[in-house]
Amino acid sequence: MDELLVVAGSFVVFQLMFVLASPLLTALFCQGYGNVVPAKHTEWNSRLVSTVHALIVGTFCLYILWFDDAVNKDPVWGEPRLVKLNVAITCGYLVYDLLLLARYWKTMGDGFFVCHHIAALYAYGFVLSRGVLPYFANFRLLSELSTPFVNQRWFFEALSVPRSDRRVVLNGIAMSVVFFAVRIAVIPTYYWRVISTLGTPAFERLGPGPQVAWILSSVSLDVLNAIWMYRIARGCYRVVTGSGRKAKSLIPITDTNNHAD
Repeated sequence: MDELLVVAGSFVVFQLMFVLASPLLTALFCQGYGNVVPAKHTEWNSRLVSTVHALIVGTFCLYILWFDDAVNKDPVWGEPRLVKLNVAITCGYLVYDLLLLARYWKTMGDGFFVCHHIAALYAYGFVLSRGVLPYFANFRLLSELSTPFVNQRWFFEALSVPRSDRRVVLNGIAMSVVFFAVRIAVIPTYYWRVISTLGTPAFERLGPGPQVAWILSSVSLDVLNAIWMYRIARGCYRVVTGSGRKAKSLIPITDTNNHAD
């Protein structure tokens, strides 16, 4: 029940941020916002909420990874209290984002994100209901650390900042490096822990439901991450070399919108 209350509270808070806080704060503190075409205001607010969610969840993830010994020593059945809190916040955000995509499907809809969110919710449901796999759930959420850079790229585009601008170039490099570090480079470590867990008594206690959800969601999310990494790398290369200044970027802005692993 406590976790469901956190999910509901997270959903309400992010919805209020989208409807009230983001438009107000952006108008006050971003001088160029008035020049952004109205058609992009919805996605602007959505991405600002996404950035706030990523910073909250990412900070929790790093704390758990560095200081939560119970979770790190027992990746399947370790004390899941902090992980469940973080996952509940993310689930509330994912529900909010799914409803947002459905409402503004013509301008923001993307099948990749629907698949991504549903796979994540399915897997995180077992974490919330049974408290299982806390280490792996936390490890997946580390990917949120790349989201602020992805969103900042879109903000620069919406504000018509030239791609040759130093801020855009630096953000593009940082986005590629961080995205690779938290989503691709960690894959060997993640699956080494997965393989070392298979067949153990702790794994057998999970039962077929959590086992299937864990493995299938992990593989599905990493396939999406590989696709996004490929597109980001190509776009970063074009920005750094200047080959994309006269042509549209090869990464559609919506390809890396608001995702959470």
